Amino acid sequence: MAASMYIVVEGEDPGFDIFVNGRALARNEDAVEKLALRLEVRPLIEFFSADENSMSLLIEEGAGNRELMQRLPPPQWYSPSEGLVTVEALMAALEDEPQQLGSDGEQVLSELVEYRRVLRKTEDRKLRWHLAVSWR
Repeated sequence: MAASMYIVVEGEDPGFDIFVNGRALARNEDAVEKLALRLEVRPLIEFFSADENSMSLLIEEGAGNRELMQRLPPPQWYSPSEGLVTVEALMAALEDEPQQLGSDGEQVLSELVEYRRVLRKTEDRKLRWHLAVSWR
């Protein structure tokens, strides 16, 4: 099973494509978190929130617990500008030295570019977001 960290934008249809790959980011989450902490920005994983839709998807994929659905807190939503601070700091740190994350460094950087695109559009539309995880 391959994990993917993807962006969820508040509302039914934000009016733009929110797809981001997120597989390299999920594979390297620990290293990306350590890099964020070294850069003194909020780690991406801190933007995670499980909403009803993503938990339903996890259960369909065999990775969630139906009983938790009853106790699931309301989803947490974040300002795109908060996420952009983290994403842009990580991008700046990886642009000259992607190999600091090993062989996945270039792919992580590419996914961060996708995150930045989605977060900028989310900010332009004055919407909020959070991260979710999928296992497929």
